[in-house]
This record gives sequence, structure tokens and C-alpha cells, in this order.
Amino acid sequence: QSYFPQDFPLMNSSPETFILDEASPSSTSSFEMIDMESGPAPYQEVQPHWFFCRRADDNASWLPFSRKDSDKLENANQEDEVVIAVEGERYDVHVKDRKRYAVYWEQGPTEVRRCTWFYKGNKDTRFMPYPEDFSKRLEAFMISVTLNEWKRKLEFPNGETVILHNPKLMMQYQPIGLQDEWVSSPSEQTRPGTVKRGVNNIPVEIPDGEPEKVDHLVFMVHGIGPACDLRFRSIIQCVNDFRSASLSLLTSHYKRAEQDGLIGRVEFLPVNWHSALHGDATGVDEDIQRITLPSISRLRHFTNDTLLDLFFYNSPTYCQTIVDTVASEINMLHTLFRKRHSDFNGAVSVVGHSLGSLILFDLLTNQRNGSRKAKEVPCGEPLDLNGDTLQQTLSRLGLQQYLDTLQAENVDLESLALCQDGDLKDLGIPLGPRKKILDYAFKTGAVHLPEGLQAPPQMTSNSDGNQSTGFTMQQSQFHRAQSVTSAVDYEYFDVGIGQVSIDYPQLAFHPQTFFAFGSPIGMFLTVRGLKQIDPNYSFPTCKSFYNIYHPYDPVAYRLEPMIVTDVDLEPMLIPHHKGRKRMHLELKDSFTRMSMDLKNNVLGSLRTAWQSFSRIPVAALPPVDEGNATTERDLHETQVCDEAESSGSAEQTEQPEIKVGMLNGGRRIDYVLQEKPIESFNEYLFAIQSHLCYWESEDTALLLLKEIYDKLGVAMEQPQQ
Repeated sequence: QSYFPQDFPLMNSSPETFILDEASPSSTSSFEMIDMESGPAPYQEVQPHWFFCRRADDNASWLPFSRKDSDKLENANQEDEVVIAVEGERYDVHVKDRKRYAVYWEQGPTEVRRCTWFYKGNKDTRFMPYPEDFSKRLEAFMISVTLNEWKRKLEFPNGETVILHNPKLMMQYQPIGLQDEWVSSPSEQTRPGTVKRGVNNIPVEIPDGEPEKVDHLVFMVHGIGPACDLRFRSIIQCVNDFRSASLSLLTSHYKRAEQDGLIGRVEFLPVNWHSALHGDATGVDEDIQRITLPSISRLRHFTNDTLLDLFFYNSPTYCQTIVDTVASEINMLHTLFRKRHSDFNGAVSVVGHSLGSLILFDLLTNQRNGSRKAKEVPCGEPLDLNGDTLQQTLSRLGLQQYLDTLQAENVDLESLALCQDGDLKDLGIPLGPRKKILDYAFKTGAVHLPEGLQAPPQMTSNSDGNQSTGFTMQQSQFHRAQSVTSAVDYEYFDVGIGQVSIDYPQLAFHPQTFFAFGSPIGMFLTVRGLKQIDPNYSFPTCKSFYNIYHPYDPVAYRLEPMIVTDVDLEPMLIPHHKGRKRMHLELKDSFTRMSMDLKNNVLGSLRTAWQSFSRIPVAALPPVDEGNATTERDLHETQVCDEAESSGSAEQTEQPEIKVGMLNGGRRIDYVLQEKPIESFNEYLFAIQSHLCYWESEDTALLLLKEIYDKLGVAMEQPQQ
């Protein structure tokens, strides 16, 4: 195994540690296959490039900064205590300390280097940069060997040697005593590592850099567990992949707009709530660990760390923690982003994956829109709890005869709002007046529900002209509704959507669009008792909503059938980012059409044969002229052809556009990805992967970009195939 120079004690040694002498023939081994008669090349200063270290599972890899960021760091290298924002201003580099710090999420500092010399061992796959002090000494050594003094070697105290054979062949040799014991031949023992000078001489892809202008900001909320994909990567790494895919798609699908300076980029920021829930603040992990059985420990740890998040969200105590964390994290990131991008004037959207989409759905349902008008009572007079008394309220409802009954039980207007049907029945109030009181309480907002849960049967328009309504529950009786500021409970409401009764915080902005990836929203709403979503319902502060899923995702559910119940709508197929359908899907459609045509032809032939079989023999029939016989045959053939054509045309005719509620402004909501050819062979085998595919899905990223830039008036271009 090769030892990288950063591990040597030489790094803190004085320059006198180096030994310069002529390279022995044995040390160069079989690498003397070079032209040693070439003339000396004049010395040229090496061009540095800045790299940062990324560590994962005890493995370190060095990645280059973009050319734009590297130039900024190089220009600031001579200054003291300077901080440079890099990578779309998501990181700050403290140039003097050579440290890189994350801005928007918790992450330990990473090392930064100004790199000029690189090394790759015989078992390594990529070049690693030497430490800066050793690179300087190699560069000084390089100056001397350019005076036609090649074949010089630089020896380390531990016996390793760097030999500069010529400008194109520079090697690092390992002493025999440090070789691996299992090498198969002496030639393997003497195989050296490769040394390169300058970043232009190593195979590394250096990005040009991200556009500085941000057109749109998107917050992405993860689902259950700390890992977001099959590689057990965090939400930060997965969002990085999604951001990279979007940048690539902007270059390919918005090339002209990018060249003309019409667009910049879309910024995606991760929202992490799992660490807050499972951190020391709640102590829930310790509580769960005390009651966890010792057997199958790995499986139980996975269950406690991942699957239990579903149960935590349905617990009023921990649901409050999760929702508060998500909202506060989003608001904090939004404030920090606006501070660092003071010229940002774009809109903001939110993305939720799996359980994260349900969290956002409940949060957006309970947002308050300050532009909404006060809800009206049946007689048209607005309710003012501070000004009205119980007597005035009952008079408006024509129920003043029950004032004494209520006052005898010390029931005021606030406690009346907390009564359920059984409470009023116990007071001797008949069914009709009971329904009036309960209906009035819910319509006027006397029950202190979040605005997203207030859903009167009669629609009321807000100041934007949009109708505000809500959901229809299966239950036929009202349940007690408590103020969200009181103790949390599990009780749901006849006009609500069955969320745990908690205090839902408010976001600092109105999201433009809500994208749900692999979402179980439909299932949770159904389990909560929701039968149908009112077509006129929309989020109070968000007017666009997309439910995006993979066809084999076991966690995803549709939403459109809960809005449009009388029409069987197929989901919208998300186009492939390279255009058209995937080949296997086109073949599948072709076979489907072929089978339909074959079915129609077979049915037509069978019908003809049956009619011929059941027809009276011709000899027993009265004679008919040839014209009539032809007409009968023609009529029959025409009938069969018409049936086949009508069937085919019905299949080819596109469905008329149907307004699918107001959750997405009347547009379609359910969007399905195209499965890959290999996935179509066994949908069960790829089920788990299908739930985690969205972070690397270019088709999903392109759908988001299209929705965002369509609203900005920038059309997508179809890339050249």
C-alpha cells in the first residue's frame, strides 16, 4: 500500500531533509523508456488550482472548486482573515485557515488546499494533491532540474523516493520493506506511483461555476429516517445531486435563455428535521432504547431510527416537535438566504419526500392568509367574539329561548364553541337547534381551528377572487374541537382533515408551488376518515400542487381520485428529459393498440360467422335480386367496420380537459414517472429503489424547472438528440 506524503514526518521537517543525487539505474526499473536526448525546457511557473477534501466512511477524496471559485480564492490568497463565499454561496472558505464551512446546514469544516503537485499510487483511481508545503519544495526542486539536470531523485526519510525522469515522467517509488506481503511478483513490488505537476496534467473535470443570479428558491424536506437513498446518504448529499441535475438540465434545455442572460439558476436547500427529533433535546431515543429487546439488534435499530418516525408524527407530542422544526428551519434558511442574496426577488417553493410531503401538506393546510375576508354567518353579519355576547349570538340564530338553559350551566360563547352534539343534547336542546349552533360555530370560525381546517359547506370568496372551502368527512356527527393552544389531542373534526390538534406555525412566505415526491398524503387522508377533497379547496397561501411518483413506489398514492370521483383519470405521464417515451413503453403501447385491433377484427369475424350460421339457408328463402343481396352484405360489412373504427377512434381521441379541483389551480395534480426498462422486468425487485429514485431523477428535476420557468415566461427548449 502506498503512503501519501501527507502522512510522512517530512512535512514538518526542514528543507535540509531532502537528499539530492543522481538516480541509480536500478531505481528507475523498467520506466527508462523515454527520450533522454530531448533538450531542456524553460521553467514555467505552475498554475495552481484550489481543492477541498470530502470525507466519507474514513475515505478522503479531493474535489476541485469551480474555475470561478478557484480564481476568487487565488486572488484572495495574499489577504489576511478573508472569507470567500463559494459554491453558490452555500459555503464560506476561510482562506488563511484553509477551512471550508457550510452555511445552511450543520457540517464539520473541511480542509482546503492550493494545489500544484499531485500523486497517484498504483492502486489508486484518482490523483491526490500533495500538501502545500511539500508542493512548494517539489516546485523548488523542479526549478533546478529544468537546467537539464533530469534523472534527479528526492528521497524521503522513510525510504520512499520521488524521481523526476523528464517533464513527462515523474514517479514516486516505495521501499521494498513497505511493500504488501501478498504481491504476486517482484515486478509488482517495484511498481511506482505517478507524480504530476499542474492540474492540467491530471484527468479531472473542473466545473465552470454556477450562475450568480438565483431565479427561484426551493426548500426540500426529507421523509423518515436519517438516510434518503439506498446508499444511506443524508438529505444534504441527495439535494446536492438534485441541484447538480437541475444545473445540467438548464444548460441543455434552456441553453438559449442561459446564453442570453435571461435566466440564472434555481437554488435547492435541504431541510433536516430528523436530527432535532432524535437529538438530546427530546430524549426519545433513550426512552425507546430502554424498552427495545436485545435480539436482532440491527433490525431493531433501523426500526427505531427510521420507521418509528411515522408513529412519532401521529403522536401529538412529537408531531408538534416535527412541525415546529420544519417550519423554524425553513424560516431560518429563508432569512439567511435573503441576507446573503439581498438582490433576490424570485418566488419560493417547497418539496416534500415521503413523510416530508405529509408534513408540508398539513403545514400548508394550516397557514393563514391575511387577505381572506371574515367568514360570514348565515344572516350575513360578521362574527366578533370580542364584541358579541351569548345572548346576541342566540338572537341572531333565532334561538334566544335557550339562553336560560345555557346560562344555568355557566355556558358562555367560548365554551359553547367547545360543545359537541351530545353535550347540547344532554341540555335538552332539540336536534334542529343543536345543528344550527354547531354549524354556526364552525362556519364563523368560533371554533379555534387553523384556517386551513375551517371548511364551511358554503363557499366564501377571498380578496383574490378564489373560493375557499375544505374537505368532506365520512363521519356523520361532530366531534369536540379544542383550541390549538390548549392541550393536544387526537380528536378530528367533521370539516377538518383529521390532523393531530397542535399549534401549526406560520411560514415567513407564501410558497408558489408545493411538489410532493413519493407521497402517502392520499393514504393518510383516507385513514383519517376523509372521503373526498372538495374540488374548490386550495391551500390558503399556496396555489400550485404537484403529486409526483414512480409507478412502482410502494409508499406513493394518488390524489386526483379523491377530488374527481366520477371520472377515471389516468395520471399525467412525465416526459423523458431527452424527449419522447422510453422505448419499452412505446413498444408496450404499440402492442396494446395491436391487441385491440386484433380483438376488434376477431370479434367482427365471429359475429359474421355466427350470423351466417344462424341464417336460414338461402334455398329456402324467397329469391331476391342481386342488388338487394349486395346491399345486405354491404350493410353488414359497414357495420363491422364502423364498430372497429369507432373503437379505434375512441382510443386515439384525447380525453377532454377536465378541471381537477383548485389544489393546482384547476390543472392536473398526479404525475407519474416512466419506469426504466430494467425495472419493468420485476416491479417488486425495484420497489424500494423506486421510492428513493427522485433525488437523482432528471425527469423529476426537469418537471420542476418547467413549472418554475413557465411562470417566469421562459419556454423550455428541446435539446438536440
